[in-house]
Amino acid sequence: MARILITSAIPYINGIKHLGNLVGSQLPADLFARYNRARGNEVMFICATDEHGTPAELAAAKAGKQVEQYCAEMHEVQAEIARGFRLSFDHFGRSSSQRNHRLTQHFAGKLAENGLIAEVSEKQVYSIDDGRFLPDRYITGTCPNCGYEAARGDQCENCTKQLDPTDLINPRSSISGSTNLEVRETKHLYLKQRALRDKLEAWIDSKTDWPILTTSIAKKWLNDGDGLQDRGITRDLYWGIPVKKGDAPWPGMEGKVFYVWFDAPIEYIAGTAEWADAHGKQDADWERWWRTDKGAEDVTYYQFMGKDNVPFHTLSFPATILGSGEPWKMVDYLKSFNYLNYDGGQFSTSQGRGVFMDQALSILPADYWRWWLLSHAPESADSEFTWENFQASVNKDLADVLGNLVSRVTKFAKSKFGDVIPAGGTFGPQETALIADLAARIRDYEGYMAAMEVRKAASELRAIWVIGNEYLQSAAPWSVVKTDPEQAQAMIRLSLNLIRVYAILSQPFIPDAAQAMMAAMGSNDWGWPEDVSAAMRTLPAGHAFTVPENLFRKITDEERADWQQKFSGVRA
Repeated sequence: MARILITSAIPYINGIKHLGNLVGSQLPADLFARYNRARGNEVMFICATDEHGTPAELAAAKAGKQVEQYCAEMHEVQAEIARGFRLSFDHFGRSSSQRNHRLTQHFAGKLAENGLIAEVSEKQVYSIDDGRFLPDRYITGTCPNCGYEAARGDQCENCTKQLDPTDLINPRSSISGSTNLEVRETKHLYLKQRALRDKLEAWIDSKTDWPILTTSIAKKWLNDGDGLQDRGITRDLYWGIPVKKGDAPWPGMEGKVFYVWFDAPIEYIAGTAEWADAHGKQDADWERWWRTDKGAEDVTYYQFMGKDNVPFHTLSFPATILGSGEPWKMVDYLKSFNYLNYDGGQFSTSQGRGVFMDQALSILPADYWRWWLLSHAPESADSEFTWENFQASVNKDLADVLGNLVSRVTKFAKSKFGDVIPAGGTFGPQETALIADLAARIRDYEGYMAAMEVRKAASELRAIWVIGNEYLQSAAPWSVVKTDPEQAQAMIRLSLNLIRVYAILSQPFIPDAAQAMMAAMGSNDWGWPEDVSAAMRTLPAGHAFTVPENLFRKITDEERADWQQKFSGVRA
């Protein structure tokens, strides 16, 4: 039994996420967690809400709430939506937890002890009308590199050049639009990433099995331009983790908090400690996942995220861990994803364009979305959600291929042989051929799932459903029953066992439908079909089954047109 640690990039607190966010991290991480549990591995799957920083303060102010109250409420909203999508986190934590406060302060103290923190006096933009220092991304202006007029103070989205706010032409506050800005001096802590550059590069170079997308982004940040830069890890804000050196005050840093991108990845560790607290466990129970001196040496750690999060997880967070000098577990495999675009454009949280997670669940069950998103995951390139493609995929893959097989087999079996699996006949050449084909395809499916090749795994699963339909068409038990009822019974006995096997194989993708299939077969045996021949004989003659409700309904053209219109504009 392997020990598998899985974290997905933690969603920001200021609102409900769209389907592009879901497929870029949490959903494929859940697929992998479910698969590994199904194979008997010990899994720890951790996620959380990312709650600090100016956007949380602004969202709370817009909602007319204290930021603490706003974050607590939005955490529960996001947790409920995650449950709706059947995301099987072992714990869904909060980066504002006391565990994360203590761990973040601990790491900062260790980095300081090791000479990797610099106190830097710098000039920062202060908005006189807003009465506050402005974080880099809350200053907009014209990019000096490409002329884009809505460049942010940290990076131009148009040409991707990294910027300082003072580089911008005609800068203004993103909060109020005020141009009444001045540069004031303030002191901040910087993580000396450049001092760790060689260690980081050697570590990245050792990951020869990582996706090209992951390593290319990491190498770009390491080497392009002036290469890896030291990074500020504090901010002049109210809401965040107070700057301390371990348990001790940090002179000169009073009133400052750690930068959200310093504390957010540490929440992966803190979230596991929160899991232990929530279940009445000891520190040793979470440390065995994270401390290589306390049992984590046999853990394999996987991270899932969109490509925009890769630099922080290949450079900044590893710099924190390496720089601490402590035996913390580092990621073994980082699965990154490109972007999912929406119906000819982009998903836009600010414009309300696209389908958001709560809206998706309000119109169709989770399995419909899970199947489409995973089978179209943006792995090698950006992919696009269109309503026509979604309708076709649901109607063909789920309704016509899988749902139709389950319906045909169970209804025919009940009408001809009653409520229990029939006993007659023996498996013939067609059944033997199906078992052999199924065994080969399951091994391929396992390979794709283990390698986190999500689209290939989905395609193989669909192919596994298809060969069952092809067997039924070829064997035609509804015709054979008229001339050789004994052989027809054997065909149906095999087909009912096939439904149970489909439930097991499909569960990581479509857990609700899998549960319905298993329940219809009157079984709770989720044992993985290592021996396919034996698995196709697990449900014996005389075993009771039922005809399930229709697993999947088809999406009508009218519904598709209505939804396409509904989700094209501004979210209310």
